Amino acid sequence: MSRKTKAQANQLALARELFAALAEKLDSRISIRLWDGSVVPLGHDPQPGVELSIADPGVIGSLVRRPTPDNLIAHYAQGHLDFHGTDLVSFMELARVKGSRRRSRSISKSLIARVALGFAFAKKTEASNELRFGSEDRRLPNKPADNRAFIQFHYDVSNDFYKLFLDNEMVYSCAYFRDWNESLEQAQQNKLDMICRKLRLQPGDRLLDIGCGWGALLCHAAEHYGVTAHGVTLSDAQLEITRKKIAERGLSGRVTAELRDYIDLGGKFDKVSSIGMAEHVGIDNLPAYMNKIRSLLVPGGLFLNHAITRPAKRTQKAFRRNSAERRLLTKYVFPGGELDHQGHVLDCMESTGFEVHDVEGWRDHYGLTCRHWAERLQANRDQAIAMVGEEKYRMWILYLAGVCMALTDGTARIFQTVASNRVEKGHSGMPPTREHLYADHAARRAA
Repeated sequence: MSRKTKAQANQLALARELFAALAEKLDSRISIRLWDGSVVPLGHDPQPGVELSIADPGVIGSLVRRPTPDNLIAHYAQGHLDFHGTDLVSFMELARVKGSRRRSRSISKSLIARVALGFAFAKKTEASNELRFGSEDRRLPNKPADNRAFIQFHYDVSNDFYKLFLDNEMVYSCAYFRDWNESLEQAQQNKLDMICRKLRLQPGDRLLDIGCGWGALLCHAAEHYGVTAHGVTLSDAQLEITRKKIAERGLSGRVTAELRDYIDLGGKFDKVSSIGMAEHVGIDNLPAYMNKIRSLLVPGGLFLNHAITRPAKRTQKAFRRNSAERRLLTKYVFPGGELDHQGHVLDCMESTGFEVHDVEGWRDHYGLTCRHWAERLQANRDQAIAMVGEEKYRMWILYLAGVCMALTDGTARIFQTVASNRVEKGHSGMPPTREHLYADHAARRAA
């Protein structure tokens, strides 16, 4: 047996020994498929066919040399690691084991040393970072030019790409399920209507939608609630679809949209919505954001803020600590993004003169929404790869599945908050109960 053949056999034996040891500690429901086609269960009762494949020994060598989440994800993006047998969210659910980091640390140190030595000189299979926006340590934007660059990096992938996994209206935010078995299309219609109800839209109201996406809320509010609506976005691709939608539905006299940063807006509006926009503002910029929105509202006007958050920590220092997961998110998918905690959002609202009336958590709804998106994108895998390339497709499916898991676990959350531009004295103008949110308003809608 040649020295090369002997080294390869040794690497296979070491890999099998390592994963067998992990199986004893983790007892996961998946298996590992090695580069020679052999399969090593990662537990006593693995799900048949649900496997993580490793392309070659160089992948393990690379991870031995640089055992970081960034390197692991990059190897997945380039196909050196892959999952099989189910969708990615289900794969993650089957693979995960409570306390896995603690359990894996108890593996024999001598085995770890032998694996490190055996793979240290494996032929390199390194992962690239070509898909990233920039440095993971890049600070949040302060200039409108930066804001636009960040938004376009995420949203201007292509309209056709988003059509592969969004609903027919192209609503790219949390849906609202009245029944957990409802279709995504119905749940997104529920969401649009719930926003209109929370804002208490009336015929003749002037509605501003900050970060209007592909125009679904603008058109829904005008068609069903008789408002005059204006939307702003920093995405050329989104504006193209929005204006086309407005024209096709005969709403050109009542709905407008433009490419503009919210900080440059003027005028007065009766109602303002911000759906999935505050995540792009940055925690330190949030008071200025609230002040700007309040300046656009008439006295007593309503504001609905719909935003993803993170749970608060015991100290602000602990909350601001930049985790590996958040660094990866800002590097590859959402540059400039930063998630606040809901307590600080409310503090910023009240300290800038808003009166908070309603706060509702939609975490379960958004977890299910992301699951639908991930499953749809995976079902359209070939089309997605033809549009954006395999690496970007893989990063997107990983992103959607990862957000789904974060919401399911509660490490990410989402809230809708309704507040008014506070009037110093007198009644708030809000109804005595929340019944108006659930009553059938079909008869009151504009034709």
